[in-house]
Amino acid sequence: MAEQERTLAEARKNWDDKRVAPALKRGGERREKFATSSGIEIKREYDPEDLNGFDFLGDLGFPGEYPFTRGVQPTMYRGRLWTMRQYAGFGDAEESNRRYRYLFANGQTGLSVAFDLPTQMGRDPDHPLARGEVGRVGVSIASLADMETLLAELPLDKISTSMTINATAATLLALYLAVAEKRGVAWDKVNGTIQNDVLKEYIARGTYIYPPRGSMRIITDIFEFASKEVPNWNTISISGYHIREAGSTAAQELAFTLADGIAYVEAAVKAGLKVDDFASRLSFFFNVHNNFFEEIAKYRAARRMWARIMKERFGAKDERSMMMRFHAQTAGSTLTAQQVENNVVRVTLQALAAVLGGAQSLHTNSKDEALALPTENSVLLALRTQQVIAHESDVTDTIDPLGGSYYLETLTAELEKKANEYLNTIDDLGGAVAGIERGFQQREIHNAAFIYQREIETKARIIVGVNEFTTGDAPPGDILKVNPAIEEKQCARIARVRAERSQPAAAAALDRVERTAREGGNLMPPIIDAVRSYATLGEIADAMRRVFGEYHPNNEV
Repeated sequence: MAEQERTLAEARKNWDDKRVAPALKRGGERREKFATSSGIEIKREYDPEDLNGFDFLGDLGFPGEYPFTRGVQPTMYRGRLWTMRQYAGFGDAEESNRRYRYLFANGQTGLSVAFDLPTQMGRDPDHPLARGEVGRVGVSIASLADMETLLAELPLDKISTSMTINATAATLLALYLAVAEKRGVAWDKVNGTIQNDVLKEYIARGTYIYPPRGSMRIITDIFEFASKEVPNWNTISISGYHIREAGSTAAQELAFTLADGIAYVEAAVKAGLKVDDFASRLSFFFNVHNNFFEEIAKYRAARRMWARIMKERFGAKDERSMMMRFHAQTAGSTLTAQQVENNVVRVTLQALAAVLGGAQSLHTNSKDEALALPTENSVLLALRTQQVIAHESDVTDTIDPLGGSYYLETLTAELEKKANEYLNTIDDLGGAVAGIERGFQQREIHNAAFIYQREIETKARIIVGVNEFTTGDAPPGDILKVNPAIEEKQCARIARVRAERSQPAAAAALDRVERTAREGGNLMPPIIDAVRSYATLGEIADAMRRVFGEYHPNNEV
């Protein structure tokens, strides 16, 4: 071994002297320094010396075994491809249902629902603060009547449904379960995910309602309820996606997401739940950005870190509690309004990185999303991108095909190191919630976003068609426009729901929600009773607002 190391050192010196030095003298390199988004310097080459001390079984292992670096299933895509979800929703429930059925007819294998801002913020469509936003960035859902229409003709016992909803996640889950109940589908037969990750809303996205500690109460109630009543439902999708969209680095996305995950587990344990009773239903949601190898390394580091956190920090015994299963979505923030066809290439590379990184589920953005919600043609092309990777590239034939790469393994370890440094800082601050209240994560992301933007403006970072290789082409005209009449239609619909329901039943159910929020007990049963009575989403949110209050960051950070 010593002889081999000596020979390698000699060979490298010979290469440096005879090959590299003359090349640098003739023309140098394109940049003085090469680095990832996380500031990890990229060396000119990687070789066995970079993996000195690397423990194959301890750091890598085999797919489907702790620490799950190489994937959570022993056969990965050789056994089953990832779930292909196209995040969709706009206008009212009827329009969105048509889009879902179109996507399923063209090979989509999972439903992914986007909600409009009023739905996300707990406001009914006729609320003054909802004006101008109804159905704009997602579908408007205000009552059980809307959810019945949204899910019409979709087999709830056969599909997996992901709902990107946070502050009102408990109500949307209740609506979904109420529809299943009305159709005679047992709750233990439904399968899906609610995002339900409110902490990242305070950090990066902003669709929160209640202060952090009230939100954590609701989340742990969902954990407890679903672990008993909806065992195949993922009760949270701990999301780094929006953290990255806000401008974080890969290492920050990794660290802040895991810090939020730690906070949720701690809150559930404090509420009396046993780790192995709920942890297997935790899932994650990550971004896929442009640095191809850094993104692959990020997913591998995330699995390894989470496995160790659950085993060593929380004492999990069940291996399923240590498995990080995650959905990935290509980076909306990398899409450009200029030369939109270039976005097809960006999305393809990002999707390939997610697959090589071992995602369980994937959404590919459409080329025109920098301009508007996607058209049917562009969303179909985005779905076909996944299908071509799955069925024509053959990258799914072996598990973790880049595993063992000198560069990738080094990058994975470096990302883990940087993320752990952030986690240690957050622990010192008192955890993720305390860090949010002090603005730590927010400031770190703002600083990273500033650096990234400055690199674009100085052309230290080239964005094709934006700051280099520009053509001055006009943007495409065939973009999706949401009919403004949708808002009026939804306001009329919610008025009919209120007029036709049993007012005493709705009032009594809403009173139980408020009383449970104030006095204690699990909130999910009264919320389910409320949606059964056709109480509206805004009314249910208001019942809890009266107890928990609203979050105002300027006053509380």
